[in-house]
Amino acid sequence: MLTTASVRPLTFLYVTEMNRTPEYRLAMGALSGLRQDLFHDAFAYRPLPRRRTDGPLTRRLPGRIRDAAAWMPHAAVGAVAMFTLLLAYGGEGVGPALVLTGFIPAAAVVMTLLRPVGAWWLSLASTPLGVTAGFEGDWPWSPSGFVAHLAVMTLVALRTRPRTAAWMWLLTAGYGLFAGVMLSSGSSSNIPEMLFVAALVLLVVTVWHVRREAKEEVAAQQTVTAVERDRRTLLEERTTIARELHDVVAHHMSVVAIQAEAAPYRVENPPEELARAFEVIRENAVAALAELRRILGVVRAEDYEAPDAPQPVLADIENLLSNVRDAGLEADKTVTGAVRLLPQGVELSAYRIIQEALSNALRHAPGSTARVEISYVLGGLGLRIVNTAPQGLVKPSPGAGHGITGMRERVTMLGGEMTAQPTQEGGYEVTAFIPVAAAETASEETS
Repeated sequence: MLTTASVRPLTFLYVTEMNRTPEYRLAMGALSGLRQDLFHDAFAYRPLPRRRTDGPLTRRLPGRIRDAAAWMPHAAVGAVAMFTLLLAYGGEGVGPALVLTGFIPAAAVVMTLLRPVGAWWLSLASTPLGVTAGFEGDWPWSPSGFVAHLAVMTLVALRTRPRTAAWMWLLTAGYGLFAGVMLSSGSSSNIPEMLFVAALVLLVVTVWHVRREAKEEVAAQQTVTAVERDRRTLLEERTTIARELHDVVAHHMSVVAIQAEAAPYRVENPPEELARAFEVIRENAVAALAELRRILGVVRAEDYEAPDAPQPVLADIENLLSNVRDAGLEADKTVTGAVRLLPQGVELSAYRIIQEALSNALRHAPGSTARVEISYVLGGLGLRIVNTAPQGLVKPSPGAGHGITGMRERVTMLGGEMTAQPTQEGGYEVTAFIPVAAAETASEETS
């Protein structure tokens, strides 16, 4: 609960933020960038990765040479460090001055392989050591320190981003200004040379960064374009398939429905069983046509609007069983557990799995009997559809469709498991478990 004492500081902070000028916010943002680039985790461990060897040139090299080429950046950094050390040795000889003007700058160059930002701070901090060592010549950077600091700034800029390069140059310029005013020893200054050469080198590195980022953006855009092109091609193929299905399957199903409706009138005094069989054939053909048109509508267009008719659910299983009984398959149902409302996707998938399993029994096991078991358990929904071996004189329909694959895809999409295999008695059994979280069930019940 907010009190008067807590509201006043919040109000003051809000008013203060509103009254700050854009220049102030820009300066604070710049200081925040400086702190993030050069102060925050400055000595963090960031090892330089190996170079990729799948380029147009390196991939043509022999195996051992290609493996060695992956370490070329590390070898180049080591070579620069060795050159810095030799430069200090040629100017100072062997002695304590070599440690200050040679080994420490060389160590800063090598340090860029592991801790790049920390290496820059070490290089900047080692600059006054040349004066401490009594170096006579250009000031404040000795020749070895000049090369080492340029190399460190270049390597750090390559491994970070352009903003970091700008901050390194500004702080180097600030140090040069401070040294020229407060620590000048009367020798000729090499600060202008350092700032000019560093600006050129860092500008080249920045252009390289910008160019690489532009290439990555172009490559990403090309990838998105290729994906969209593939998607458009897929939609065109789906439209073609839908057209072919409509022209072939829908035509023949319409013929079946019309012939089934007219057949009883072509026979004088047809038996009641025959008339009922033709009626069932016509009803199934009309239902299949409606389902086919709905599916084709989804396949043809992304903006297809689903019909207002509700999708089948497990509560409609009795109608499905009645339908297959009229078609000649004896089927019964067993429900265990506390019946509850499940998510719509689970209800529809369960209904389709049972429908496909019973259709397979009608097609491949004529004369058999089927049993549907629906189990409402704590963690989800269990299904078991089993049919006996085919009986009678009617031959099973030849060929294998995609029914089992479709059922498995539905179950996998919902994160469940499914098995489909023959039984020892010669029949066939389909079992599936679809997980349903308790929260999903509760939300369905409340809605």
